[in-house]
Amino acid sequence: MELHKTVGHAGLIGWREKLADVVAPRAPIDDDTARALIGGAFFVLSVYYVIQTIVKVVKD
Repeated sequence: MELHKTVGHAGLIGWREKLADVVAPRAPIDDDTARALIGGAFFVLSVYYVIQTIVKVVKD
């Protein structure tokens, strides 16, 4: 599997995986690619929240 799909699938845990299972078949692209995009979005959001929290802690 390609790296971006592997990282995208890593973001699908718990309720996010269930959401991807519902949304991916409805997307006009391949299911695996849609799941990777959804997972990638959640992964990026997680990284953003962690970085944002670290920045707040360092400022205080």
